[in-house]
Amino acid sequence: MIAIALVGDRSPAVRAHSRIPRIIDALREREQVDLDVYWVPTPEAVDPAVLRGYAGIWLTPGSPYRSEAGAVTAARTAREEGIPFLGTCGGFQHAMLEFARDVCAMPGARHAENGHDGDEALIAELSCSLAGHEGAVDLTPGSLIESLLGGARTIERYHCSYGIAPGYIEVLREHGMRFTGADDNGDVRVAELPGHPFYLATLFQPELAGDGSDPHPVIRGFTRAAAQATT
Repeated sequence: MIAIALVGDRSPAVRAHSRIPRIIDALREREQVDLDVYWVPTPEAVDPAVLRGYAGIWLTPGSPYRSEAGAVTAARTAREEGIPFLGTCGGFQHAMLEFARDVCAMPGARHAENGHDGDEALIAELSCSLAGHEGAVDLTPGSLIESLLGGARTIERYHCSYGIAPGYIEVLREHGMRFTGADDNGDVRVAELPGHPFYLATLFQPELAGDGSDPHPVIRGFTRAAAQATT
């Protein structure tokens, strides 16, 4: 049995959440894996022990989360303990927040959506909302994301209004985060951590590709990494 934690506050109002069950069914059939998933609400994820024992952690869309701390803890637990990790949309944003705070020594890094005081927002409102949009992403040769998609350019769907403030990209990069996907304007859309079994964060939502019956290569790759973690 391959157990995956879906960290997020499950809601029928979040389209990705409604799509995930169909994606999981398709993964079981197409990948021939004994896959089981468990929704872990963000308030419960504050305790890292809740997430230990899972073969993979997927920090799903749906921010603002009920617990920012829980979302950040999910990303930290996966990063520090080598658990395959996928962060999509809000998951991407909070994975970058965790990395800034815990690796880059920026404890005041904040998410503008959450509205609390602190330093300038690391995760800031985009100049142009991507909610409901589709766009091209150029992928870095030799990266994990390029190997999963099998090409240097892809068209992906979004449903977000926040991303990394450009002024913070370099400090994250200097501390080891690799940015491997960008839009036509050069804005970051994909991040990954070299040396980790599988750590991939996308601002786009692979959950929204097609109708869910043919899982996106990013999700298939994450599932395979989780399966390998159990062997």
